[in-house]
Amino acid sequence: MFRFFENLVDPYCDYPQEDRPPTRLWPFLRAYAQPFRRVFAWAGLMSIAVAAIEVGLIYYMGRVVDLLGGDPAQVWADYGFELILVALFILLLRPLVQLLDVLLLNNAILPNFGTLIRWRAHKHVLRQSVGWFENDFTGRIANRIMQTPPAAGEVVFQVFDAISFSIAYFIGAGILLVTADPRLMLPLALWLVLYALLINWTVRRVGPASKAASDARSAITGRVVDSYTNIHSVKMFAHDDRELSFVKEAIDRSRRTIQVEMRIFTVMDGALVMLNGLLIVGVVGWAFWLWMQGQASVGVVAAATALTLRLNAMTGWIMWALTTFFRQLGVVAEGMETIAQPIDLVDAPDAKPLALGAGGIELRGVSHHYGRGAGGLDRIDLVIAPGEKVGLIGRSGAGKSTLVKLLLRFYDTETGQILIDGQDIARVTQDSLRSKIGMVQQDSALLHRSVRDNLLYGRPDASEAQVIAAAKQAEAHEFILDLTDPQGRAGYDAHVGERGVKLSGGQRQRVTLARVILKDAPILLLDEATSALDSEVEAAIQDTLYGMMRGKTVIAIAHRLSTIAQMDRILVMDQGRIVEQGRHEDLLSSGGLYARFWARQSGGFLNPEAAE
Repeated sequence: MFRFFENLVDPYCDYPQEDRPPTRLWPFLRAYAQPFRRVFAWAGLMSIAVAAIEVGLIYYMGRVVDLLGGDPAQVWADYGFELILVALFILLLRPLVQLLDVLLLNNAILPNFGTLIRWRAHKHVLRQSVGWFENDFTGRIANRIMQTPPAAGEVVFQVFDAISFSIAYFIGAGILLVTADPRLMLPLALWLVLYALLINWTVRRVGPASKAASDARSAITGRVVDSYTNIHSVKMFAHDDRELSFVKEAIDRSRRTIQVEMRIFTVMDGALVMLNGLLIVGVVGWAFWLWMQGQASVGVVAAATALTLRLNAMTGWIMWALTTFFRQLGVVAEGMETIAQPIDLVDAPDAKPLALGAGGIELRGVSHHYGRGAGGLDRIDLVIAPGEKVGLIGRSGAGKSTLVKLLLRFYDTETGQILIDGQDIARVTQDSLRSKIGMVQQDSALLHRSVRDNLLYGRPDASEAQVIAAAKQAEAHEFILDLTDPQGRAGYDAHVGERGVKLSGGQRQRVTLARVILKDAPILLLDEATSALDSEVEAAIQDTLYGMMRGKTVIAIAHRLSTIAQMDRILVMDQGRIVEQGRHEDLLSSGGLYARFWARQSGGFLNPEAAE
């Protein structure tokens, strides 16, 4: 039974992905709710049925009170069969309706709706560009992905558990009172108007207050995660107190937003108690007066009393449900600031996979300044022949890393084109482009998974023998065998910690090299590929590096002379332009910027900052 309801909706079903999802709240929720339309319809019907049964029971209790005024034997003779049918209904049919209601809500909707939103939200965010992630806190993004689905689930829960139920209940209560005596509707109608005004006052304030509180909680998460991610810097500079103050500021802001929310609820609770007093006195008092005038039976008074006491008990719950509903809508609205952001770096509509041939690269008038008008690249023209090995050298900020990021299409060029084997990379699929490029970065961060999983990231279908062979080529196999983690996993099964923090810089770099060796892509990008290696290890894998380059088109950013001097051609960059290019010997003899860098070399490194 449970499995049937749990499988009514597949949260991972196919859906049309949108690069620009709805940015308004209701269209956003409606788009996510499409697979649940039928289930929502049935849940609404069941909620109305439950409310109708509850009101009907109150009505029937009033009828029973009136029946009790007659002779017991005669009452049983006249109404015994009816009473038995009602008892069977209460014992059998009522629980069945209630069970269907909670099965739809608890088993069909709640687990799957939150799962669907979390899955699709993560899928959407994962499609965002590198630049998009660089402009936000990782912790805040993750927090919004995690808190939005349960908030949306709570919204749906309140719609069917409280809002549709209460609307149906109020309608049923009105019908019951009109049936008993139309005049009993007057105090109920007046109370409903005042109750609606209180709801309006509350929800208009709760929504913005909840959004502010949710945003403040996300800010706390972002700052805390930022501190933890950079814990080495925090400890190295002895800035525990500084980080505490930084987070305390966000925590205190969150406390103030919660205080605003709680003030709203306190006013709401106080006003609600007064309104419910008016409801009880108004309806029950009027029913009692009608009875005194002989215009209402005892059963009518009993039903009116039971109904108002039930409404008195329900109104606090309904108000809390409504405020919860709008509070959670505020959380969803805050989460939408991340989840509903458009994806600007997308594949062209007619994009095809990159058909890589020899691996020639061409830049035509390429400029990219990160939207600032300065920095980055400025009108670069460059042709790299298939299989050519090119070194990049220049001061920090000269544009070296920007060139590599544009080649990987982490950003789109602002002007100009980048072509690989004559194909504009803006017209091919991003995945096919990056699958043909291997890259070793200076920041050799790893996934918090096993060493094997990190290596297989380069080539998921590689065999164990191929994994080990790549690790041996990168001089990583021996230290990997000695690894253990706190859970007792060892060797290739050992987990490396967040961003590979459990490994030394050189170990991380060698795992990264092994991963790229395993990928064996025809275009190779090296961004300070040996910067974290000591001289002995670098010398040991130098042959491996050149073996990796054999037959590939290579662009290497490096300060180590041992890497740069061996390139087929060296490009010297300055202020976003290529100012010199040629072989090592030719550049030295020209006496230009590269020669000045070389003259000020230190410890085997080029020192471009000194060549001012």
